[in-house]
Amino acid sequence: MNNRYILLAILVALVVTWVPRVLPFALTKGKSLPPLALKFLRFLPLSIIFALTLSSIVDERVGSIPGILPVETLALVPTFAVVLKTKNIFLAVIVGVIVTAILRLLF
Repeated sequence: MNNRYILLAILVALVVTWVPRVLPFALTKGKSLPPLALKFLRFLPLSIIFALTLSSIVDERVGSIPGILPVETLALVPTFAVVLKTKNIFLAVIVGVIVTAILRLLF
């Protein structure tokens, strides 16, 4: 019984994560979007990256004012420099992980 529950949970998680990622492609395949929608979608990747970055450097706790995480904020500087210089997101992620690991080791 327990194994069936775990398998069912994995299958439900698969569907829940797969459908929102694949369904938009399936629905818009072979169709053109209105200019207003295209203009909106141009800014979407930038806003997503900003939201992910901000959530990774802000420490939020219930009942207190959000604070800035110093190690993660310091790691943003070389990571952002790599992005500006190389325009390579993969390399920026690698640099960010390495710099964060080194800073956590030191502090």
